Amino acid sequence: MFTDKDNAIIEKEFEVLRLASLKRCANQGEYEVVLKAFDFAKSAHNGVRRRSGEPYIIHPISVAQIVVQEIGLGYKSIVSALIHDVVEDTEYTLEDIERLFGAKIASLVDGLTKIKSAFDSQTSSQAENFRRILLTLNDDVRVILIKLADRLHNMRTLEYMPDHKKSKILSETMYIFIPLAHRLGLYSIKSELENIWLYHTLPAQYEYIQSRISQTIAERGCAMDEFIEPISESLRQAGYKFNISKRTKTPYSIWRKMESKSIPFEQIYDLYAVRIVFDPKENQPERIQCWHIYSLITELYLSKTDRIRDWVSTPKINGYEALHCTVMGPQGNWVEIQIRSVRMNDLAERGVAAHWSYKSAGSPSENEMDKWLNMVREVLENPDSNALEFLDRFHSDLLSSEIYVFTPKGESRSLVKGSTALDFAYSIHSEIGSKAIAAKANFKLVPISYELRNGDQIEIITAESQKPQREWLDYAKTPKAKSFIMDALKSEIKDHLKSGQTILDEKLSEMGIKPQARVYRKLTAAYGLNNREELFSKIGAGILDLSDLSTTIKKSTTRKRIRFWNLQFSGFGNQNNDYNDNFDNEEEDDNGGTEEVAPVPVPKKSIDNKKDYLLKENPLEKTLSYQVARCCKPIPGDKVIGFIDDNGEVIVHKNSCPEAIQLASRYGNKIVKAKWTKHTVSSFLARISMRGIDRIGILNELTQFITLVLNVNIRKIFIETHDGIFEGFIDLYVHNTEDLDKIIKQMSQVKGVENVIRTELKED
Repeated sequence: MFTDKDNAIIEKEFEVLRLASLKRCANQGEYEVVLKAFDFAKSAHNGVRRRSGEPYIIHPISVAQIVVQEIGLGYKSIVSALIHDVVEDTEYTLEDIERLFGAKIASLVDGLTKIKSAFDSQTSSQAENFRRILLTLNDDVRVILIKLADRLHNMRTLEYMPDHKKSKILSETMYIFIPLAHRLGLYSIKSELENIWLYHTLPAQYEYIQSRISQTIAERGCAMDEFIEPISESLRQAGYKFNISKRTKTPYSIWRKMESKSIPFEQIYDLYAVRIVFDPKENQPERIQCWHIYSLITELYLSKTDRIRDWVSTPKINGYEALHCTVMGPQGNWVEIQIRSVRMNDLAERGVAAHWSYKSAGSPSENEMDKWLNMVREVLENPDSNALEFLDRFHSDLLSSEIYVFTPKGESRSLVKGSTALDFAYSIHSEIGSKAIAAKANFKLVPISYELRNGDQIEIITAESQKPQREWLDYAKTPKAKSFIMDALKSEIKDHLKSGQTILDEKLSEMGIKPQARVYRKLTAAYGLNNREELFSKIGAGILDLSDLSTTIKKSTTRKRIRFWNLQFSGFGNQNNDYNDNFDNEEEDDNGGTEEVAPVPVPKKSIDNKKDYLLKENPLEKTLSYQVARCCKPIPGDKVIGFIDDNGEVIVHKNSCPEAIQLASRYGNKIVKAKWTKHTVSSFLARISMRGIDRIGILNELTQFITLVLNVNIRKIFIETHDGIFEGFIDLYVHNTEDLDKIIKQMSQVKGVENVIRTELKED
C-alpha cells in the first residue's frame, strides 16, 4: 500500500494532467472519463513501485501528460495512456477495458499492450514484432503516438534501469523511435530522445558539448538580442503580430555534425538559430507572408542564398512547413532564421497529431502526410515481405530526405532522395513499375535506373512483354518498389539460393575446406557483399564467378587484421575447436599481432547479459575470445557493447556505432555488456586527422614528433596540401584512449597545426 506521502505525490502529478485535460476535453462527459481512468489505473497499480522507488502510477500519468501537452491528443488518448499498462501488468482483461471505457479505447490499449509485449521479447524476432507494431497504423496512428510518449518517459527515467536493459532501450530508440518521431513530425520529442541517447551513450562528449554551449550563450547571448531587435522593429512597422525566440543547436545535433564532418566544436558556426512565429494577416496566403518577412530581414542583413530552404511551397513528407534562411550577423557569424505561421509552428511542434487537426482547414501538408501513411500501409500489408529486410527498408525510409518530381500532367509526387525512374513507376502503380522499360526525364529518354532530380518531369515507357529483372533490385531505392520486385523474383531467388550454396559447397570441398558459417562470412566480406544469402544468390544466378575462389581465400587468410583478445566469461574452461586449418590458421603480422584467434563456441544457456564482462589484455588466460568490430574499431577506453554472433563469437562495437545500434534493435537478446580492463602492453590501431598551415618540413617534424618524442609506432600517414593549407591523417598504435588523448593534446601544440581530432578508422 502507498503512504500518505506517496498519495500526495500522485495527486500532485495528476493535478497537472487534470488541468491540461480540461483544455482538450470537448465536454464534461469526456472529462469525467479521464477522472474515471485515473481512479481505475490508481487502483489497479496500487502498491506497485517502479525501479526508482516511486509509485508505478506516476509513469502512466507522465505518459498521459506528454500525450496531451507535447503531442496534443484528445481524451481517448489521455485515457488510453493512463491505463496502457493495466492489461499487461494486472489481472484486468481487454474485455474489462471495453466494458468500462468502450471499444475504441480498448482497441488503443490492445495495440499498446501488443507493442510492449513485442519490445519486451527476448527473441530474435524483434523485426517481425516491429512489423506487427506498425500494422497499428492501419487501425489508428494514435497507438504509435502514445507509444512514443511512453518511450520518451522511459528514456527520461533510464538511469534506474539495469545496464543490460539500457543498451537495448537506447539502441531501439536510436534505430526505430527517433526516426519514427522525425517522420511523424514530432521534432521536440525527437530532439529530446537524441539528447538523452547521447547523454547515456557518450556521457563525456555530452558534458563537454553542453558546457561549451553554456559558455557560448554567456559570451554571445547579448549579441543575439542586438541581432533580433532590428528584425522585431521592422516586423512591428509592417503590422505583423509575432513572437521571436532564439535557440542553440542541441548537444546531439552538434555532436552529429562534429562526427560527420570531423570538425571540432570551434568550427560549428551555425550554433544559433532564430525562430519567427507570426499570426497571418487575413486575405493573404501564408506563403506570401513568409516571403515578405524574408524580404524585410534581408533589408537588414545579407542573406546566404544557397542556404534558403523553401518548405512553404513544397512541405516535407511529414507535413513540416517553414521558410529557412541564413543571414550574416553583425559580429560576422551566420545565423539561421526559421519563419513560420502559427499553424505551421503547431504542425512542427505536434507533427502528425496537428496534421489531422488542420485537415478541415485544408492544410497543404495533408496530401503528403496521407500519401506517406498509405505507402507504409501498403508495404506492411504485404504478407510475404521478410521481417528483417522490412525493418531495414523502413528505417532507411524514415531517415531519408525527399525530392519532388512531376507526372506528364503536372501532378507532383514526393519520393525519397536517390529514387530512380523505376521507383517513380512503382509509385504510380505496381503494373506500370513491373512493365517499365525506359523513361523520359524532361522529354529526354533515360534508362529506368536514372536517378531523379528535384523538379524532374517523368514519363514512364512500358511494354506488355516486360517483367521485373533481378538487377532492378539495385535500381530501386523505395520500400514499395523493392517489395514488389522481391515478390516477383521470389521463386527465382529461392532457386538461385539453393543452387548457389550447392555450387559453393562443392568448390570448397574440392579444395579440402569444410563449408561452414565462418567460411561463408569471410567470402561474403571478401566479395564485398552484405550477407551469405546475397553470396549464394549471385553464385546461383551466375553473376559471381568462382574461378578466382582459391585466390580470394588466400587473400582473405593473409590480410592483416587487428588482434583479438579475450573476453572473460565465468564457467568456461578449455574447449576443443573444430576449424579447418587450411582456412582458419593464425598468422603473425609485422606488428607482432595475430591474424585471428579462433573463437570458442558459446553455450547459449551460459550467457548472462545482466553482468559486465571484462575485455582483458592477457591472451594466455583461458577465457572467451572476442573480436573488435571492423566497422568502428573500438580501443580500450571507448564505451563498448558486445554481441554474440551465430558462431559464439563476441563482436565488440562502440556504443555509438550505427551497426551496433542496428544489431541491438534486431537482436536484443544477444547483447553482452562489456567493459575494458587496463591495457598497457597491447597496441590498438587508431586514426587522428590534422589540419593546419603548410610550411617546409611540417611532415618530417610531425612524424619525428610522434615516433621520437611520443614514442608511438605509425602504420600509415597521408598528408596533402593545397593553397597553403595541409590536411590528412595518421594511423598509429596506442594502448588506450587515454594515450590517444595525450597524443592529440601534445600534437595540437606543434607550430602550424590548427586542429587534431580522432576520426573513424576506415577499412583498407
